[in-house]
Amino acid sequence: MKSTLKIFALVGAALIFTQLVNAQSLQYFRPNNQDAVDMFETPKTTDVEFDGLKVWVGGAYALQFQGMNQENEAGTFAELGSNFNLGTGNLDLNVQLAEGVRLHMRTFLSSRHHTEAWVKDGYIQFDNLNFVKQDFLSSLMEKVTIKVGHMEINYGDAHFRRTDNGLAIYNPFVGNFLMDSYSTEVAGEVYYQSNGFIGMIGITNGRLNQSVTNLDTKAGFYGKLGYDKTMDNGLRFRLTGSVYNVAGTNRTYLYGGDRAGSRYYNVLQVAGEDANDFAGRVNPGMNTDLFAFVINPFVKFNGIEFFGVIENASGRTESADAAFDGNRSWTQIGGELLYRFGADEKFYVGARYNTTSGQLPGSETDKVTVDRINFGGGWYLTKNVLVKAEYVTQNYTDYPTGSTLEGATFNGVNLEAAVAF
Repeated sequence: MKSTLKIFALVGAALIFTQLVNAQSLQYFRPNNQDAVDMFETPKTTDVEFDGLKVWVGGAYALQFQGMNQENEAGTFAELGSNFNLGTGNLDLNVQLAEGVRLHMRTFLSSRHHTEAWVKDGYIQFDNLNFVKQDFLSSLMEKVTIKVGHMEINYGDAHFRRTDNGLAIYNPFVGNFLMDSYSTEVAGEVYYQSNGFIGMIGITNGRLNQSVTNLDTKAGFYGKLGYDKTMDNGLRFRLTGSVYNVAGTNRTYLYGGDRAGSRYYNVLQVAGEDANDFAGRVNPGMNTDLFAFVINPFVKFNGIEFFGVIENASGRTESADAAFDGNRSWTQIGGELLYRFGADEKFYVGARYNTTSGQLPGSETDKVTVDRINFGGGWYLTKNVLVKAEYVTQNYTDYPTGSTLEGATFNGVNLEAAVAF
């Protein structure tokens, strides 16, 4: 409660001394609405002129109605009914501090895993260096962007289309990909964008939570190369490849960095036991010597849209049990095929297929598999309001005999309303 009051007090103080603006008044910015659905990195062009400090207060809210069934080989899963889930909400602050200099901070006001308010991430972004001297390195900064903070790192492209707690307006479905490659870490990123070419290099300490007592922290590196171009006939083609490498025992959280919780509530819950807030996702749990790479194709033409994921991660699980220290790897394949139609593409229908396979800790030879299929559609009532519906089915294969996940499956319908501004 105290943290929430502090946040609103800060917002109130900012509004007293600055001018409240809308998102269109910010430079080099990705808005919280339909306009940013197919936007990835922030653009290197802007029509906004800087005329003083500006504060944009935004947010997002999402609520689902869920009707699911589940079972496993042992018949131990809890029975699921049909009801509303806990609503989730975000508060965003973006401050135009100077020409080409913007601060971002996102707070989760309510989430599945944390009911209290807490800051998810924050960073400062530089798109020019005029604060040093007018036109300082201007020709270089026309193509370069610098981001620094404790922030959502830019590994892969799926994190631009995922649901981020209350912010569900970019995601055509209700859940994220199975291996949800998303993490907030202390990091710095340098981008170069020119004529469709995209290059980025980042450095991170590889940790979700920070402490000066983490004496074994080592620097990790990640990067992205890609090409994004819209042809004269309206065909848009984007292809990127990303890598992430953190050596040593850094307890990396690349596939477990979302502290908000899974979107499919109470799935895989054993009757009489507490729910796992992250169930339904696949976290390989490789916290040592993690190396991951992902290729993301994106194609759009006349409303037909495809987004793909080809990903591999390898590493070890540090444990007191030496049997868990072996090298393991996981592979993820995913694809979304959508058709957006109507005035301003207000409507869409589509499907997503997603499968992962890899070894569990202590079992470095036998692979298990998880696959998911989504069918759904949505309607943007306005650019800031989306309603969507989906049918999802998810299956677990080759899990060990006696495991809770042996023969596990869940399926059902989700209806979601999402508002963002």
